[in-house]
Amino acid sequence: MREKPAILIVEDEPDIRELIQYHLLKEGYETLLANNGKEALEIVKNQSPDLVLLDLMLPLVNGIEVLKTIRFVWNLSSLPIIIVSARTDETDIITALELGADNYLSKPFSPKVLVANVKALLRRALIDTQQKETFVSLGDLSLDLEKREAKYQQELMSLTATEFNLLVLLASHPGRVYTRNQLISGIRGDDYPVTERSIDVQIASLRKKLGDGGTLVKTVWGIGYSYQDKL
Repeated sequence: MREKPAILIVEDEPDIRELIQYHLLKEGYETLLANNGKEALEIVKNQSPDLVLLDLMLPLVNGIEVLKTIRFVWNLSSLPIIIVSARTDETDIITALELGADNYLSKPFSPKVLVANVKALLRRALIDTQQKETFVSLGDLSLDLEKREAKYQQELMSLTATEFNLLVLLASHPGRVYTRNQLISGIRGDDYPVTERSIDVQIASLRKKLGDGGTLVKTVWGIGYSYQDKL
């Protein structure tokens, strides 16, 4: 059993790989290194890293195929994956998020932001393994999934079923960016006949009911929404 979380860095550019490794080692993490997609999949299968930092443009097997294999072939839904890529087109970002990436950082990136994302996702993964999915507590927000009650600053909120489901999904994974399609699928299923505009309306209503906490629901322009654990 590892004493420290192990982070797999999948990056074919040696300078970037070493930069990321330096900052992670400085924070006390173990690092595993892969310079192509094939090697990355072997490491995931054989060494079970705690988190993956994944480039998209990789030799042998590209990052999208690596992501698909992890999420859909091996069904490793709980393994945190952050895309770190020079590809900044909205289509690339949305595709990666909808295939199961937890976050997307564009190059050039801030090492401090990258480390903060790693810490947040590892913290979330630990909570997910320790807590039953019956209660969510985040700052001034508390959600009782069995009673379907939501409180902000100890005040009971009057939410519709859809608003409650949206808040549970977002607050259960603070910092994770969800596309509108992911939110639609997450709260009602893939066959729910709702438009992306409907999600925007629900989010606007949810923010209003959260009052001062409404700013915790962040808009990621062109992509979707996320819930932050701090104002």
